Amino acid sequence: MNSTPASSAYTVLGEHGFHGTELTRGPWDPTQQHAGPPTALVCRAIEQAAAAQGLTHLARLTGNLLRPVPLGDVQVEVHADYVGRNAAHYSARLLGQGKELARFTALVQREAVDPVPAGTPGHPLPMAPRPPQASEAVTMPFAGARASYADLVENRLASGRFFAGPACVWFRLRHPLVLGETPSPYQRVAVAADSGNGVSAALDFKTHSFVNCDLTINLLRQPLGEWVCLDARTALGGNGCGLAQSVLYDEAGLIGHATQSLAVRSRG
Repeated sequence: MNSTPASSAYTVLGEHGFHGTELTRGPWDPTQQHAGPPTALVCRAIEQAAAAQGLTHLARLTGNLLRPVPLGDVQVEVHADYVGRNAAHYSARLLGQGKELARFTALVQREAVDPVPAGTPGHPLPMAPRPPQASEAVTMPFAGARASYADLVENRLASGRFFAGPACVWFRLRHPLVLGETPSPYQRVAVAADSGNGVSAALDFKTHSFVNCDLTINLLRQPLGEWVCLDARTALGGNGCGLAQSVLYDEAGLIGHATQSLAVRSRG
């Protein structure tokens, strides 16, 4: 094992390959990645493909999480399904250890300067309960001696109870997503958005698992700054299924929503 601490979530291996470091390690299994970093890695590839067409706003990203993503090497493939005048649809695959690990679809839009008229209902958009500077610093409960996703991000609690019911939590990357690169605003959102089911956990990690089987992120504008806020809550169906919903903010206000379908199981 390499004893040198990782300084990024991923390092580049060729044109489409990446090595996931220990900073991608998730809470469910020490050999598997948290789904946030690989989702952000796919987001990066889609952004690059769309930029070549002059499309700059990632309006939606949906991931179908087929298998756990192992620590180590992964590959990303992107395909343009349709490119139009104002929007394009993309599909992507995350591959590893000879298997398809996740499938993604995305909508990327062309932006134009078109200010919202004064007096438009629902505007200005709402703000997070508290800014990050006024929020309490907190640490994810699975942080420990072994490096993980909990070390990749910094968290501050704006309202609620961290990992114990509805919570509003700020996220900021402590390290780059890809070595030598500055993460885009969309990549920062993708890293954080997959944590809604964790930060708003309605069940105890020691007695239950509640892994998300998918993730959908909808954004109305490009996020600003390094901080991303999840106002998250988990609802349980009593049938082994659940739903985590997060309202997303930056320091300027509302940016969108994220949802996760959960597989809920007792560890007993």
